[in-house]
Amino acid sequence: MSQPDPEDFPTLPTHGQRTLLAVLRRLPQGALSRAFGRVADVPLPRPLRRAVLGAFARGVGADPSEAELPLEEYPTLNRFFTRRLREGARTWPDDPSVAACPVDGVTGQVGTVTGGRAIQAKGRWYSVGELLDDPVAGERYEGGAFVTIYLSPRDYHRIHSPCGGTIPVARHVPGALLPVNVPAVMHLPDLFVRNERLITYVDGPLGRVAAVAVGAYNVGRISAAFDAEWNAPPGRSAWVTNRRGAEAATRRYDPPVSIKQGDEIMTFHLGSTVVLLFERGRVALEPGLEAGMAMRLGQALGRGEVR
Repeated sequence: MSQPDPEDFPTLPTHGQRTLLAVLRRLPQGALSRAFGRVADVPLPRPLRRAVLGAFARGVGADPSEAELPLEEYPTLNRFFTRRLREGARTWPDDPSVAACPVDGVTGQVGTVTGGRAIQAKGRWYSVGELLDDPVAGERYEGGAFVTIYLSPRDYHRIHSPCGGTIPVARHVPGALLPVNVPAVMHLPDLFVRNERLITYVDGPLGRVAAVAVGAYNVGRISAAFDAEWNAPPGRSAWVTNRRGAEAATRRYDPPVSIKQGDEIMTFHLGSTVVLLFERGRVALEPGLEAGMAMRLGQALGRGEVR
């Protein structure tokens, strides 16, 4: 197995960061996340919506002018979190060879799956097979490109398909709801593998692309646009359950669900992280793409040879 550069060790956390992460690990993450989700679903009186949602938008840096609807049309905080964009707010490449960014966010890490592992942060690696909860599926991405994108509370929270094709299978993996902010990503080993996640596979001109939506602290739900049976009504958890005894679940679609590039596939009901995995030789990442870059939905992440 390939090893990371021996000089590339993780930065030691500060005392405050260690204390905060230790506390978060011991909190009832699922219960607190579900409670926050219920609060986010409390109806707001229409006369107060513009003031309340406007204050929230200013506080996190969200841009209401990009939303599909005026602020007073969003009855709850969650509905504003999961707002659609107005028409024309983002553009998509008219090119099936382009792997497009599925979200608004900031790149965490980019690179190549090596020895079955991808980079979580400086000096921290995780198993791709464990991320997918399937060692055989993980082998498919050996030598292929990966991109990690973090969504903050200010970002647009819907996840779109980076390419056209079909969805043959999706898998939900229970887990923790640890935070995925910078200190946690840098200092908690195997964070993405430990957290709850929804994995969607897209078969298309760029091979089989894996889009992994990673749950996090206070992310009360991850819904699937292509499978209404796996979603839940407002006020109840859908994907991110963090309940004791929960088991992984796989859904296979026959026939597979057809989608176009840019179609919505999943929604975070708060911010979190998306990991994209590409098969070896199918996608070359864009020159200059690196960690810490602000990305926009539809922006090119890489290009491949269409087969």
